[in-house]
Amino acid sequence: MQPSDHPTAQQIEQRFAPFRARMQAENLPQLFIDTFRHYYAQLVAGETGDIPESEIEPVTDLPDAERLPARLARLGEAHLAQTVFIKLNGGLGTSMGLQKAKSLLPVKDDLTFLDVIVLHALHHGIPLALMNSFSTRADSLAWLRRYPDLGGDIPLDFVQHKAPKVRQDTLEPVSWPANLALEWAPPGHGDLYTALVTSGMLETLLAHGYEYAFVSNSDNLGAALDAAILGHFIENRLPFMMEVADRTPADRKGGHLARRKRDGQLILRESGQCPAADVDAFQDVSRHRYFNTNNLWFHLPTLKRMMDERQGILGLPMIRNRKTVDPRDPASTPVYQIETAMGSAIAVFPGAQALRVPRTRFSPVKTTNELLSVRSDAFILTDDFRVILHPQRAGKTVVVALDPKYYKLIDQFDARFPYGPPSLLHCDKLVVRGDVVFGKNIALEGEVEIINEDPDPYLFDEEQARLHLGHHHDHDHDAGFFLKT
Repeated sequence: MQPSDHPTAQQIEQRFAPFRARMQAENLPQLFIDTFRHYYAQLVAGETGDIPESEIEPVTDLPDAERLPARLARLGEAHLAQTVFIKLNGGLGTSMGLQKAKSLLPVKDDLTFLDVIVLHALHHGIPLALMNSFSTRADSLAWLRRYPDLGGDIPLDFVQHKAPKVRQDTLEPVSWPANLALEWAPPGHGDLYTALVTSGMLETLLAHGYEYAFVSNSDNLGAALDAAILGHFIENRLPFMMEVADRTPADRKGGHLARRKRDGQLILRESGQCPAADVDAFQDVSRHRYFNTNNLWFHLPTLKRMMDERQGILGLPMIRNRKTVDPRDPASTPVYQIETAMGSAIAVFPGAQALRVPRTRFSPVKTTNELLSVRSDAFILTDDFRVILHPQRAGKTVVVALDPKYYKLIDQFDARFPYGPPSLLHCDKLVVRGDVVFGKNIALEGEVEIINEDPDPYLFDEEQARLHLGHHHDHDHDAGFFLKT
């Protein structure tokens, strides 16, 4: 059963029947089943979701958040009561070895990501709603019970769906008896719009007078509420707005903003939608200058109207993600995961716009390298519960590169910083190679490289730091230890 150029509705329905049965058995909502069928039909027809370079043109000029007039902040503040803060909270942080919601990881001053999010929302007096996954819901809601003031007129969360994985060779549902959970995958955060409807959250928000939603990832510490940005969104009567930041060479593999040639509509092109022949153009950050921070704003009544007009299927561009059914086993059955990205809704809302924002609004913590930097004194927690670079750093972040063999997983990481992170306030770059355990009261300055070539851990304590720092290249051959500054 290979893709067909022009499958009939009957052929599609025949091929979709086993997916429908499997999804109904899991009690998935009919709207989500219909939405998945919409994308499955594209897959059967041989569509790839690719967006070739020939169909787009670069975006060269955008409004700039750093130049918005002060009056827009006052306008935004006047409409906070009609605004809801939505956080994507479905990730488990498995890349760091976590088995619970990543947002429950302590990130700053003994506060977790979720604590910071909640306290920021409470400070501004706006409701918070989490989009949880089945894996994160119980832990996250239990954590929120410590904030009795959070409960308001809307539920604290709604849950994203799960989608069947599709065999690449037959386009049938994959079977994996060794672990039935691996037959399912998250449908991408584009599921946000469907889940808002199926959960009843969208109707509830509208019934209580909410008009504006600000959505961002729970691990993006830069995604704080900004009244001027809200004011800009309101004054321009926008249906949808994406915050974008300047691409750097480090961002070349991530999705970028573009403009569709045929109608001038802004779109988002992800790496999975780039044909192989166009990779060089995709990664040219001087050509495609802006990337999606995944900080999005949308007008709730407009979303409701569009979902109603489209029978609940917004029609986001499909992403055909090639995987193996067991992601840890490259020899397991090749599958497609059919996904959508929530930012790709910029291509669907007529009149959708983008706003250039400073890089500070994109500060995700994806690895223990970033976690060390944020936990250190190079970042501070503000009175309104934002985690920002220390003012003394003048906007310059710390480059941290820890040996993944010893620091990638959170248990390994915490064991090697038993007294917390060293001071990085005056450190520009920290590279650690080998097994190094950090002691108390360590302050690093400038560019520091610590190398332990012995298999045994090396204790880098206050005395060692004082002895070695300030010398250009010190080494102790007996210990197999080298330090460069």
